[in-house]
Amino acid sequence: MQTRTPTMKTCKTLLEEFQGGPQPLRAEKLVFAGVGGRDVYNISAPFEDDGEWVIAGRVEARDSEQSEVYFFVEREGTWVPREGAPMFALQDPFVSRVHGHLVFGGVETFPHPVLHGKLYWRTVFYRGKTIKELAHFFTGPDGMKDIRLVELRDGSVGVFTRPQGEKGGRGKIGFIRIGTLDELTVEAIERAPLIDGQFADEEWGGANEAHLLDNGLVGVLGHIACFDQERNRHYYPMAFAFNPDTGEASEMELIATRAHFLDGPAKRPDLADVVFSGGLIRKGDGTAEFYAGTSDAEAQKLTIVDPFTKYERQW
Repeated sequence: MQTRTPTMKTCKTLLEEFQGGPQPLRAEKLVFAGVGGRDVYNISAPFEDDGEWVIAGRVEARDSEQSEVYFFVEREGTWVPREGAPMFALQDPFVSRVHGHLVFGGVETFPHPVLHGKLYWRTVFYRGKTIKELAHFFTGPDGMKDIRLVELRDGSVGVFTRPQGEKGGRGKIGFIRIGTLDELTVEAIERAPLIDGQFADEEWGGANEAHLLDNGLVGVLGHIACFDQERNRHYYPMAFAFNPDTGEASEMELIATRAHFLDGPAKRPDLADVVFSGGLIRKGDGTAEFYAGTSDAEAQKLTIVDPFTKYERQW
């Protein structure tokens, strides 16, 4: 792979480039039940646990931000809460496998320490051999979402970060390498250097899932977002390849837009054009199943061209 510092591109430029590239193939809504009529969105991709395919999903009422994460299993085409599985008071779940552990996490909200009536957030992590054995092992820095872990080819652990404020503006991706999960600390996350050239200061983004590729590079599924003049939010799923040895990244590319998914409701009017990347299952035939939340109200699956295959071929 030829890695280098990517050219910084706005959402508008990425959208224009995406029109000339491979387009998604087909969309499908996922049907959920057993949650009292609440919405299920911002899901993970399915992952295997105790011999069964499971999806972690954010569950909340349309008029609320009080979220819970459930683990769902498929029964006759409908995803229902898994009997006996734990539930977590989190948003936007994610999973990965590191050193034989299932690593599960999500975003925890709590009262803002300074701004009265506002919420603040942080990313919390659990690990265990299976879902029923999950135990808390780390809480990230206050104010940081989108921390993701990936086991690298040499057995070390890659950590993608997303600082905001003085270091990251509205949100930029950083990366640092640690030896083991026990070396994951707030200090390590805060000293992670940013990946150069990815986000304009008026836009933001983050990593949602990291895949170790056959050649040792990391395929990153993420999002890039912006406001329009009416303060509506626009979230686009994107992907890029990252070299953990050199810190270089490929150009960022969009993999879909909200219009490629099926029509559906939105939590609020300003969230109508939101796709939140959940996870990707690479099929091995040049395609991938992309799982995402749409408009903060539903969960869908999109069949796309595998965005990482070309980086493995270029090695």
